[in-house]
Amino acid sequence: QVQLVESGGGSVQAGGSLRLSCAASGSTFSIIAIAWYRQAPGKQREWVAIITNGGLTNYQDSVKGRFTISRDNAKNTVYLQMNNLKPEDTAVYYCKADYPGDPRGTWGQGTQITVSS
Repeated sequence: QVQLVESGGGSVQAGGSLRLSCAASGSTFSIIAIAWYRQAPGKQREWVAIITNGGLTNYQDSVKGRFTISRDNAKNTVYLQMNNLKPEDTAVYYCKADYPGDPRGTWGQGTQITVSS
């Protein structure tokens, strides 16, 4: 099994930056990709960004050019660098590990990001 622990959340003013970390432990060899999702109050959880084992990345349109997903294989950690944050980025951010043929994946516990105007 895989365990995911997010960190790096907090409060920031609009225009500021934060970096989230998602540390994986356990059977990490089974992971084919790690994605970040977010859920704002009263809204459904939405996909934000993804990075595959091969290093391919993709982003939700609203964060392109502002967020960067990256990975440190030696540390089994995926990062989400968030720049030029906007109040609408306020949400709980979750990372999720994907496995072949298993749509459920593994979720982290989430970390709160609050952006004030």
